[in-house]
Amino acid sequence: QLVESGGGLVQAGGSLRLSCAASGRTFSSYTMGWFRQAPGKEREFVAAISWNTRSTYYADSVKGRFTISRDNAKNTVYLQMNSLKPEDTADYYCAASVASMSTTPSEYYYWGQGTQVTVSS
Repeated sequence: QLVESGGGLVQAGGSLRLSCAASGRTFSSYTMGWFRQAPGKEREFVAAISWNTRSTYYADSVKGRFTISRDNAKNTVYLQMNSLKPEDTADYYCAASVASMSTTPSEYYYWGQGTQVTVSS
């Protein structure tokens, strides 16, 4: 029901835009989040956006470089990633939660399959 796209290989300093398209149901009333998981590491919070787009929240590691946005009419969430660093390399997942601006993976009920982002140095 959530399908991510836009991942790929990019050089350090470059940009990528991830998309998360929802199907089968509308997520316009859900908090939407992006998480990432690097090999051998736990899944970590990246960014979240409220259902009405009025609130956003970012992990300190991406603040000022990544921007989360959503288009409820298109049932799609985006993650614009600029000034990418090798440490941003991970599988990126979008997820939907009924909790308000949660950073905890367990509070997200719907998950996409992930898209891989590799940043070369």
